[in-house]
Amino acid sequence: MNGTIANTHPDWFDFLATRTFWPEVNFWNPSDFYAFHGKPGSPFFFRLLSPRNAIGGFGYVQSFAKLPEWLAWECFGQGNGSATFEGMSARLAELRARNNIRGGSELKQIGCIILRDAVFFPPEMWVKQPSDWGRQNLRYKGYPLHEGEGARVWNDCLPLAALLMEKAGIELPEVREQPRYGEPVLVRQRLGQGAFRVAVTEAYDRACAATREHSLPALEAAHIKPFALEGPHTVNNGLLLRSDLHRLFDRGYVTVTPEHRLVVGGRLKEHFDNGKSYYPLHGSVVALPKRVADHPDPELLRWHNERFLG
Repeated sequence: MNGTIANTHPDWFDFLATRTFWPEVNFWNPSDFYAFHGKPGSPFFFRLLSPRNAIGGFGYVQSFAKLPEWLAWECFGQGNGSATFEGMSARLAELRARNNIRGGSELKQIGCIILRDAVFFPPEMWVKQPSDWGRQNLRYKGYPLHEGEGARVWNDCLPLAALLMEKAGIELPEVREQPRYGEPVLVRQRLGQGAFRVAVTEAYDRACAATREHSLPALEAAHIKPFALEGPHTVNNGLLLRSDLHRLFDRGYVTVTPEHRLVVGGRLKEHFDNGKSYYPLHGSVVALPKRVADHPDPELLRWHNERFLG
């Protein structure tokens, strides 16, 4: 397996490094022009710029997405490496001006490398950067983790992370040796709340499953079984719904059957003497993600149906 070593903006790093561990962070680029194709679960190392020239920590790749900057903030908040959305926007504007990034739409999308289980080392634990790191590496570079400088960086970072996590009482993702190749492979992958919202939004092509509404600010990722009740952060436990339908779904006034039909309950009218804008949707077939693995889990839908107010 390969890892990625990436040049890291000092403001982003220094803000996040005030905490040792973040469940999820957004390593963003001010432009959405370049996609990132790192393997989910692979390590992503924070290379600190000159004069530091060191590895300051790492996380594990969750996914890549192109998101409007406001949505990135709603999903990851301070995990974007800034105390406020205004601060993040100001840094984006400064970077775009400095690098002459022009064009695009008013949507102002950014390239988001979403990382899980990010660990930030204190300065006395910073790891030596690869000896073959060149000045021409402006963004990031892949390294095999079973040989050469990639293996050296990985083997230096992993015990430091384990030590810091042990002191903090936090469990790290499991890493094992893959017998056939002898390379490190991430065993456990979890979506965080922000990554869950991004994954569901992208799986449903940024459209409400019930109404096909495409206005992104009006759309929300709904859990079929709430996370607070041990529902997983997985796409097959999610539906992308217009915000009003999301609230009705969470409160049991609407549900979706295992046959993927929307049901609008009679109690909506009984409780509020209204609902006429929702009843035309009753019985309609909801849209599904392209990947079958992302379709709503029938068992989870049945769980929701059983708690539906009707």
